Amino acid sequence: MGDDNSTVLGAIFIIRHGDRQNFYQNPTTYVSSTTLITPLGLQEEVITGNYLRSVYLNESSPSFISGINATISNPQQITVKADAAGEGGVIMMSSQALLQGLFPPTPDYNISLANGTNVTSPLGGYQFIEVDSAEANNDISLEGWTDCAPFDTANTEFYQSAIFNQTEKDWADFFTTIPQYLGNSVNVNLENMWNVFDFMNVNYVHNATFQKALPPTLLAQARTLAAFHEYNIFTSPQLDGIGNIGFRTMVPGIIGGLADIANSSNPLKIYYNAIAYKNFFTLFRMTNAVDQAPQLTGLVNYASSIVIEVRQPSSGGEPVLRLQFKNGTEDDALHTFNWFNTTGDIPMSTFTNFFAPVSVNTTADWCTVCSNTQDRGCGAIAAAASQAAIADRVHQPIGPVGAGFLGAGLTLFVALCMLGMLYFLGALTLGRGRSRNSQRSSSSRSSDSHHSAEKVNA
Repeated sequence: MGDDNSTVLGAIFIIRHGDRQNFYQNPTTYVSSTTLITPLGLQEEVITGNYLRSVYLNESSPSFISGINATISNPQQITVKADAAGEGGVIMMSSQALLQGLFPPTPDYNISLANGTNVTSPLGGYQFIEVDSAEANNDISLEGWTDCAPFDTANTEFYQSAIFNQTEKDWADFFTTIPQYLGNSVNVNLENMWNVFDFMNVNYVHNATFQKALPPTLLAQARTLAAFHEYNIFTSPQLDGIGNIGFRTMVPGIIGGLADIANSSNPLKIYYNAIAYKNFFTLFRMTNAVDQAPQLTGLVNYASSIVIEVRQPSSGGEPVLRLQFKNGTEDDALHTFNWFNTTGDIPMSTFTNFFAPVSVNTTADWCTVCSNTQDRGCGAIAAAASQAAIADRVHQPIGPVGAGFLGAGLTLFVALCMLGMLYFLGALTLGRGRSRNSQRSSSSRSSDSHHSAEKVNA
């Protein structure tokens, strides 16, 4: 823990969506199907929003965000971006539900008209907060792994690895037992483990017959195997490894959000990313939080929250960051975890200097990292680069040698033009014309000689 008397300037929220219906992901490419959020999922998000409100928007809380309007949301003080690339509208709707817990309806959200009428926002003062949708075809920031060939290759290599094969052997009894409860609904093997677990989990919550038949120990085992599977897919031991691509594309937005919050002239107080479970694994490993808290290698629950608090120490100086995590609605409170195998809060510059070198800052950068020239905007970028290369060749500066050849050529061209002009005016003859003139002169001289000879003889 850092300075308990430090002031919270703002916070980065990274929050998983709520409960949803069945969902399928390709085990290699992670191309996903669409699904729907449930009323339970919406409720989980509202509960999470209410909790975060009690911590950060309650003036009596020691973690109250200094200077925030806690009653009526100020659009300049909160930025929200939700992943819309996978799972249909589940993440978008989750973010909207959470915002209603964070900024609940209030009769104070009203306006007085010129005629004296007072109008309150619908639904008892419902606060409409803008959510930026991160669409798959034009935004890679919250879902960097889809259409990424090196990511797919790494997954295939993992399925061929020794640790994967050994784990499959160690859990042979589980893979033999589980099909009787699932029937033909899903392929039961370690490679498909995420889909096996997700099918079991969704039906255990929503299907009474399935819940009654399935031993709870099997669901816990499935969760353990799914966590092993996903942790190895969505992390890499190297910071710039392809398994970390999901969080690496999030980093620029987070660093920008931190800088805005720390800037006293900027009104931003909350930067909120709504995502799936995947980048929780990545963040915890990249920050080395898992080294001190192995439970963070597990699969996080619905509506789980990571909060990066931006704090101003009471002694002054550079703002510091505190890492907090709450594992869904069943977890009682946020828990503090350490960064980078250190203890306590870290200077904001430490975070920035650590992550900036491996961040994927633009779509063009992502296209290069993921070897993609067609999808998610890469086609347009490749076409623009090709046109720029052509234009560059057309307008390429001429070097000294080239300039010398060009000058000599122009000089010769001008000289030839002058000679042509003189020839046209009769001042100069060339080639066969010159021969004919010579013949004429010779004939004339021969005739004169003949006439002179006749005079002599006479």
